[in-house]
Amino acid sequence: MRLVQITPENYEAALALSVRPDQQDLVSPVVKSLAEAYVFPEHAWPRLIHDGDRLVGFVMAFRDIPWDPAVDPDDRRSGLWRLNIAADAQGRGYGRFAVEAVCAQLRADGATRAYVTWEPRAGGPAGFYLRLGFRLTGECSGGQTVGVLDLA
Repeated sequence: MRLVQITPENYEAALALSVRPDQQDLVSPVVKSLAEAYVFPEHAWPRLIHDGDRLVGFVMAFRDIPWDPAVDPDDRRSGLWRLNIAADAQGRGYGRFAVEAVCAQLRADGATRAYVTWEPRAGGPAGFYLRLGFRLTGECSGGQTVGVLDLA
């Protein structure tokens, strides 16, 4: 497994990537993520997840984003912004690999914690993130649960 930069040669395959129908309300499509990466290039770190030559997913990290400047202007966070694993590739460890690869990159960039948000509903990804070691912060962001993982 490896992470691959998005290029003119592979972006169409990235756009065609889709999660299961019952998960479409949990994660934005790749096209929205790429638009966000274009608008916020200083914060976004988008990558494709490959197993050999096969595209199996998309992951995007965020780096050094002010959390709530009104509360604490020095609270800047990094973490997992988006994770889309292809419907036919789920349950094979690709999500775990992607989260661990993002955390390794964030650690290399000097981050000491990784944040993630998820939709708090039955069938959502809460269990996945909690099994990876994320813990609840008690915060919500846009109606989503916020989790944090210590990277030290």
